[in-house]
Amino acid sequence: MKFAWIDLRTVPDVQREAVVDAAVHARVDAIVHDDVSLLDTLPATVKRVLVQPDGAGAGEGLVRLRTVGGETELNALKSAWYDDKTDIAGLVHVRDDATLTLACESARSLPYTVVEFRDPTKIPLEIVIAAADGSPGQLICQAADLEEAQIIVDVLEKGSEGVLLAPRDANDVFGLMEILRDKTPQLSLTKLTVESIEHCGLGDRVCIDTCTHFGEDEGMLVGSYSQGFILCCSETHPLPYMPTRPFRINAGALHSYVFGQDNRTNYLSELKAGSTVLGVGADGRTRRIVVGRIKLESRPLLSIKAVSEDGVGVNLIVQDDWHVRVLGPGGAVLNVTELTPGTQVLGYLATDQRHVGWPVGEFCLEK
Repeated sequence: MKFAWIDLRTVPDVQREAVVDAAVHARVDAIVHDDVSLLDTLPATVKRVLVQPDGAGAGEGLVRLRTVGGETELNALKSAWYDDKTDIAGLVHVRDDATLTLACESARSLPYTVVEFRDPTKIPLEIVIAAADGSPGQLICQAADLEEAQIIVDVLEKGSEGVLLAPRDANDVFGLMEILRDKTPQLSLTKLTVESIEHCGLGDRVCIDTCTHFGEDEGMLVGSYSQGFILCCSETHPLPYMPTRPFRINAGALHSYVFGQDNRTNYLSELKAGSTVLGVGADGRTRRIVVGRIKLESRPLLSIKAVSEDGVGVNLIVQDDWHVRVLGPGGAVLNVTELTPGTQVLGYLATDQRHVGWPVGEFCLEK
């Protein structure tokens, strides 16, 4: 999980106590200030980062954060780190190529490097992340607000290890921790046995075109019922009459649920450009994926009924065509029109019924 540093220096006095309480409760990694007496009041569960001018003395049990304006300052901090074993953090304001190079060197040399970028482009951050990859130090990027924090986290798919934010209030602290939280845990997929397939006639089906390239064993969990889903395959595999669409899932009829983040579902009919969905691999790994567009068209439909070993019934209605596929055990690619009773497919069984997509413990019969 990525970590947060909270800068208290610009927090109004009336908000400071609430922000500190929120930071401690949310288990942020560090609190930053230039007043050592304030930092001394913090519990041992949070790292204390003291902003110091050049030449200031060390504080007991503190991380010293100093501005790195050139090679001289960087060498001094490296010496303090290597020779004195003092916890050091370098702050680099990236304004041009020279300071970008300095940030890369700091990220490779110091235990902590905080970077602040003048320009809105995230290309310099990509360069620093790449330069610091594999180094023992930790990279922290300063964010102006929560929106920028979300962008920072997603840069180069990995982002910086940490985000530094000066919050307006306690809500910003909790908002930042929500952004940093790993939201796509591993899922325990199950084997489902096909009971029947049935031609349904004409209906509306949805293709989900995403902003990502799927792996060959990756797709989305889709189903007619809120408790059971089948792993629909992406169009990454060759087809005889058309090119591959590695960004697409031919997901199913528009009434279907698609399983998403935080144990929530959405109807396919609700998705639109900019929505987020959950990519799921045959081994249960997951990742957040952004929708590029939804393509709804009338097509002949096919109903697939399957059952788990525990007798839980699952249904999936998809386009009735050979090129529509689902995934089986081991990532086997299965054409839906060639499924027969006894064929095993991969799926997922949720534990709760749903209300507006959220799990809720109530009785609900779906069939």
